[in-house]
Amino acid sequence: MGEKKLSGSERRELLLQLLNQASNPLTGNALAKKAGVSRQVIVQDISLLKATGEQIIATSQGYLLFRHTQNNQTFKRMIVCQHTPDETAEELYLMVDQGVIVRNVVIEHPVYGDLEATLMLKDRHDVKEFLDKIHTTNAPYLSELTDGVHIHTLESDREEKIESCIAALEARGFIFNADL
Repeated sequence: MGEKKLSGSERRELLLQLLNQASNPLTGNALAKKAGVSRQVIVQDISLLKATGEQIIATSQGYLLFRHTQNNQTFKRMIVCQHTPDETAEELYLMVDQGVIVRNVVIEHPVYGDLEATLMLKDRHDVKEFLDKIHTTNAPYLSELTDGVHIHTLESDREEKIESCIAALEARGFIFNADL
């Protein structure tokens, strides 16, 4: 006996349930397999869920459901960096090694304005997966459009971790200096 096919609303409810239970990002392919549909259907369902106000974040590792935490205070800081594409791995590993989450990368494009990619890199494993995906797809880094200048939003449970991260980036010369 075959399984009953889920309706669109049932499938989207299942997606929300899976995302709510997940502690790590879930790929479109993994969600498609669990829902018994194609990855493209999942992409469409995620778009529909976002349109209804669900705070789903698409990262390089997959989809996350944004959770508001009222008990845990988080600190965020935006920093401007500049380096070559070959130094990206060093920059990202340096940041997560300081205990911060690299939420995103933003560039200011001369035509499109701010272009943002959600990263949500919290440890070396996340960074390695991101770098592997960049290399296997031959995708350029956004910062290649702006001579290496880009912005990251850093997040941590302690301000000291962010300060330590910034000091390490400065020591390495990755903090953008407009006077150069």
